[in-house]
Amino acid sequence: MSNIENIVLNPKNYIGGSITPPGSKSITNRLLLLSSLTPNKVVIKNHLLSEDSEFMIKALNKLNVAIDQSVDSLTIHGISGNFTKKTDLFLGNAGTAFRPLCAVLSLSDGEYNLDGIERMHERPIKDLVNSVSQLGAQISYLKNDGFPPVKINPIIKNNTSQINIKGSISSQFLTGLLMAAPMLNKDIEIIVDGDLISKPYIDITLSLLKMFNVTYTNNNYRSFKYIFSKENTYSYNKKYINVEPDASSASYFFAAAAISGSIEVKGLNQASIQGDIKFLDFIKKMGAQVQYLDNSIKVSMASELLGGEFDCIAIPDAAMTIAVMALFAKSPVKLINIKSWKVKETDRIIAMKNELEKFGAFVSTTENTIEINPPQKIKNNVKVETYNDHRMAMCFSLTCLAGVTTIIHDPECVKKTYPNYFKDFLSIVK
Repeated sequence: MSNIENIVLNPKNYIGGSITPPGSKSITNRLLLLSSLTPNKVVIKNHLLSEDSEFMIKALNKLNVAIDQSVDSLTIHGISGNFTKKTDLFLGNAGTAFRPLCAVLSLSDGEYNLDGIERMHERPIKDLVNSVSQLGAQISYLKNDGFPPVKINPIIKNNTSQINIKGSISSQFLTGLLMAAPMLNKDIEIIVDGDLISKPYIDITLSLLKMFNVTYTNNNYRSFKYIFSKENTYSYNKKYINVEPDASSASYFFAAAAISGSIEVKGLNQASIQGDIKFLDFIKKMGAQVQYLDNSIKVSMASELLGGEFDCIAIPDAAMTIAVMALFAKSPVKLINIKSWKVKETDRIIAMKNELEKFGAFVSTTENTIEINPPQKIKNNVKVETYNDHRMAMCFSLTCLAGVTTIIHDPECVKKTYPNYFKDFLSIVK
């Protein structure tokens, strides 16, 4: 796609075949940053090349990290976190780049300005700043208190060994702390205040840290303890890392098959470290047939798509797909624990309500829930606003499976995580 204002999805009735989604955004961006903290050369294969990963790569380049790109791999030349001491970084709307980089750079001895697009200026970062400040980080806000852009000055180290972080806003804050804390070469305990959302994303972070020989003691997600030793510091000694296909991106294909058809998603299996693989448990409850194979997952349509109540605290991104599936359900669908939707690429609770109602659904919301009563008949020729949110564009593509025409405005927003989404989707729907 090139400067396309709208894409028209003609009526479809069936999905079939197989697909391999691009590499996980969450894993790719974590690996890029973690690799820079080692003294080693790290090779990553099957990585994601998208707008968000490009922001991370460009930022690391400006920080003096050399990254070689080929058709099928990235080679990161780690510098043990010895970054350039003064630079400005623009990170678009990439939360998986902005939050962890903010944490890591705040514990460095440098001066950095971190900025992004206007929506990033509305995405809170105060809880992360408050936490790293306990360790001596010097961060100031350049516009509005508690929000980007921020200015980072050299850390004033102290003897603090225990810090607190709120768990209810974004798991990316804790991910940033878990990556950054070992840089201080001392014992650190991170205490989580309140309930931690999106725990599976923390599991990804801990799994990848272990790959880089950094381990934490996880006290039931209430606290995380790092014990410094020469053995428990960033290093890497494997040949290469394969990035799993993105489970969040796979959710659109799984959902399409649950609605009408069958799909085999290759490269993923039940052992995936990505939390969004649990999306499959949700659609099984809705009636879909799910089969786990050695290196793929096959989903077939439900004889009848059922509604119900779903707790989405662990899968906030994939939960959006369930909201659109609700249009096809035989009874109402209620999603709870979706408060984090409000601080994503857009306020997804408001955006989802607005667009679902265009298709004839009756939708009620709170600050933490959305309930969708499906229409008797899904409306035709609806134009979907995407709010510059890649997931709005991708999940509403499913509506064409009702045999209606759907117009997606600003389809290029999918470049954030899945540049070829519409090409792939249209290749397997009929």
